[in-house]
This record gives sequence, structure tokens and C-alpha cells, in this order.
Amino acid sequence: MKPILVINSGSSSLKFGLFVDQGGDEHLVVRGNADAIGSDRSTLEIFDEQGNQIFKETRCLDSQKEALNSISEQSAALKLEPPIAVGHRVVHGGPHLVTHQRITAEVLATLQRAVHFAPVHIPAAVEIIRHVERVFPQLPQFACFDTAFHQTMPEAVYRYPIPEKYFAAGVRRFGFHGLSYASIVHDLGKDLPSKVVIAHLGNGASLAAIADGKSVDTSMGLTPTGGIPMSTRAGDLDPGVPLFLIRNQKLDTDALETLLNHNSGLKALGGTNDMRELQKASDSGDSKAALAIEIFCRSIAKTIASFAAVLGGLDLLVFAGGIGEHSSTVRASVCDRLGFLGIALDAARNNASSAVISADSSKVRVRVMSTEEEKQIARYCRVLLQAHS
Repeated sequence: MKPILVINSGSSSLKFGLFVDQGGDEHLVVRGNADAIGSDRSTLEIFDEQGNQIFKETRCLDSQKEALNSISEQSAALKLEPPIAVGHRVVHGGPHLVTHQRITAEVLATLQRAVHFAPVHIPAAVEIIRHVERVFPQLPQFACFDTAFHQTMPEAVYRYPIPEKYFAAGVRRFGFHGLSYASIVHDLGKDLPSKVVIAHLGNGASLAAIADGKSVDTSMGLTPTGGIPMSTRAGDLDPGVPLFLIRNQKLDTDALETLLNHNSGLKALGGTNDMRELQKASDSGDSKAALAIEIFCRSIAKTIASFAAVLGGLDLLVFAGGIGEHSSTVRASVCDRLGFLGIALDAARNNASSAVISADSSKVRVRVMSTEEEKQIARYCRVLLQAHS
């Protein structure tokens, strides 16, 4: 089976993977990432299927387009088989693009009109899609939306209590990290119980309530800014806060957007958005770092408890994402607040970041899992490609 190229573009990064179908599932051939795009410290790395580094280069990469050009050059140098399709992670498609689909001129135009729903993410996605179109004009491209997984949420969850005309304009709860959640649901397979909460904790962080494999609630809302406090994002605020900042602090919408997306969250509270640095500072007696971690963990625990109410109980709690996978401190702080749900961690398992970190006596199983967004995109693209052939 011919390979599919998956591209996951961020504001200053680009991840990619090349996948082939083996035994009914996608198999990684190579993966890589370009980081710190736009600086003279840009790094491009490529790894083989075993995780061995087969290429590394540090130089200035001005844009995602230049990073993709370098990836194409190195793929040719490594004599990798050319892809037959390209799949893209798209964070938000607005109210009209909520299913994974082939990219057409109409789809791209609709996506461009939805930039205001995710101004940090959509422009980079549009730019790389257009560039791929120029470089590989013969290849079909597919958009896989982070919002698609949450289309199973009931109306009582996705509607906001505001006038109907604003809902008609697209003001509703969409939810995000859907590709991550779908990947975990897929990987759990037959081990997926009925009542699950997944905590995707990374630079962007959200939680989802999963009932019988379907999303029924999630912490993020209209945009990826909402929900729990994140690395640099504020999360949910009293609506009066931005009104106060506009009226009394004279912030315009651009300044407000920068504040809420780039200068809030852990960074505002603890002075850094790196959880590892916050934990070191907290251990050394830094009260601001300790407060940042406490606010973060309390918010996660509150969300899990509320989702247990939505689900009518809890069978499984999954930690994923960079912080979820690697911070035993955060996992312990969250779970210590949830003993009333029957959650109990095994300290040794948690400190080792084992696959299962709950104690044998725990009524709720607690797992640590890697999310594989790129592989999930390849799965969707393979199905869509076959449907269009």
C-alpha cells in the first residue's frame, strides 16, 4: 500500500509522518519535526520507525513552507517512496467544516473565512495546504478537524445561553484535541469501558467525557482558548474580565487576544510556561510556581469530577499529552483530590509513568497513554482516499 504523508502544522512548528497500511492499520515509516520556525535556531529532525534519528539540521527556517521544502529534499535524499495523498490536522473549521474531508477550492475558501475562530492555528494550516498544492499539484489533500470528534455532543452541551442569532453565526461549543481523543479511543479498542475521561495535558490542554466511545462533553468551547488554564492561555474566565480589560485598561481586541492566548495561564502565574521548570521552582520554595501548579491541577480535578457527574460515574481516567505523560507530580496532585470517586494511585507506578498507575484497590482505572494524532489522521485519510477512488 502506498504511503500517506501527514502534516501537523503549528504557529512555529511542523510535525510530519509517512504512513503505510500494514495488516489493516497504519504503520509509521518515518516521522519528524521542525521546531522554532522563524528563528535562527530552527531544528529539523527525522526519525525512522524504531525512533532512531536519521537526520538532524539546525539552521534558520523562515516559515512552514521552507520547513516542508527541507522535509521534501531530505525525503528524496533518503529515497523514501513518494506519498499518494497528504493529510492535514486542522484545529478549527468553524461551523461549516466539522467532518474530515477532501480539500477542494470551496473547502479552502470556507476555511479561510473561519480564521477568526482560531487565529493562532488556521493561518498556518492554510499556508501549508496552499504550498503543498503548488509543490504536489497531483496529490489529493485531506483536512482532519480537531472539532469533528465532538460532533456527538448533545445540544444541551454545545449550546450557549445567548440569543439564537449568535448561535446561527457559529457561536457554540466545538471542542478540540479531537484527533488525540480519537487516537486514544482507537488504541484502547476492546479495553474501552463505558465511562471514560481523557485529560490531554500539553501546551494546549483539555479534557473530554467519553460515553461508549463517543464525546458527550469537553472543556474547550468556541475556541482553543477556553477550558482549564494552559501553558500560555487563560482558559475560562468570568465574561466580565475581558469587558473590564477593554473598558478600564483600554485593551483593543488584538491586545486582548495576545493577552489571553500568549501571556496568561501558567506563564502569567508562575513566570514560565514550562511545567518542568515550574516543578523545579516549586520544589525550591517558589510560591508563585507552586500556586500555578495548584491552580492548574485544581482546575483539572474539578473538570474530571464534573464529567463524572455527566457520565454517571467513572470507569477509566487517561492522562495524555506532554504533561499528562511525563509529570507524575501533576497526576498525583489531580488524583489526590479525587479519592471520593474511588481513585487511588500506586505511587511507584505513577513515579515510573507506567501504563497503569492506579492502585489495585482503585475503583477507577488510571492510565498513562501516548496520543498518536498523526497516525489517526493517516487512518482517516486512508478511508477517505478509498472512498474517493
